[in-house]
Amino acid sequence: MTRSLTRFRSVIAGVGGYLPDRVLTNAELAQQVDTSDEWIVERSGIRQRHIAAVGELTSDLAFHAASRAMAQAGLGPDDIDLIVLGTATPDQTFPATAAKVQARLGITRGAAFDIQAVCSGFVYALAVADNFIKAGQSKGALVIGAETFSRILDWTDRTTCVLFGDGAGAMVLRAEPEAEGDAGATQRGVLSTHLHADGRHQDLLYVDGGPSSTQTVGHVRMVGKEVFRHAVVNLAAVVREALDANGLTADDIDWIVPHQANQRILEGTARKLGVDPAKVIMTVDHHGNTSAASVPLAFAEAVADGRIRPGQLVLLEAMGGGFTWGSALVRV
Repeated sequence: MTRSLTRFRSVIAGVGGYLPDRVLTNAELAQQVDTSDEWIVERSGIRQRHIAAVGELTSDLAFHAASRAMAQAGLGPDDIDLIVLGTATPDQTFPATAAKVQARLGITRGAAFDIQAVCSGFVYALAVADNFIKAGQSKGALVIGAETFSRILDWTDRTTCVLFGDGAGAMVLRAEPEAEGDAGATQRGVLSTHLHADGRHQDLLYVDGGPSSTQTVGHVRMVGKEVFRHAVVNLAAVVREALDANGLTADDIDWIVPHQANQRILEGTARKLGVDPAKVIMTVDHHGNTSAASVPLAFAEAVADGRIRPGQLVLLEAMGGGFTWGSALVRV
């Protein structure tokens, strides 16, 4: 007699976000660099961003977001056996920022590691954690996106320094057995994830430093017009990929939670998909682009204010330097 193996799925148990206290407005930036509130808003939709305090590290932001997600989930240190943290701005070259967060949370078992996919970092981290759970290797996973992007900005370059901010967002995934016949888009949890990369375009969005090349941290450099063009095409395609994989259309989606890069990119992607802009969660105006933190921060905000509710179908998508891009379809 053959024994059936239990199949698991990842269910969202809690979410949390954290932003540094310091708010930097466009008006303040206009006193430091040749720009204006009107110029920034017209090109990006951003009105303000949060900046980490002196001595405040990526691990600090990640810890606060993770603590809030665990509290919402009603879980403690013994319930978590995996931490996957997406970041392009780690505290140090090593150890992994995830390991520092693990220690501070009092978690003493399982694995903890970072993923570097820049602005796609959280979606990549979510996909990795989901597959750990599906493989039966994790029962409780903490997925984090955290950045102190202000530390790698050239504050004399108005094309980049006005766009980015600091923050962290986290999501707790809990393994639940998949019941007989409990499959498809009607089930709760992570339904599918879709990841891509194309290194041929790495020179369009990058940091001009690193341990192996310059032995310095470096600064963000970007060819904005080209990034915009690729972003709209790639994001629309990866959203359709997620819908097709689950036999759904854009009309079936309750919310899209995109990477908060630029309001024009968000609106352009929605138009290309034929999605009602009212279904798109936008926080870019008051968060700026927080890279790997932007998707979980936006998700946590929409849960907190009651827009995202249990049972709803939510599509996450992001694109970052590399290029990397990806999507995830979840039922809350």
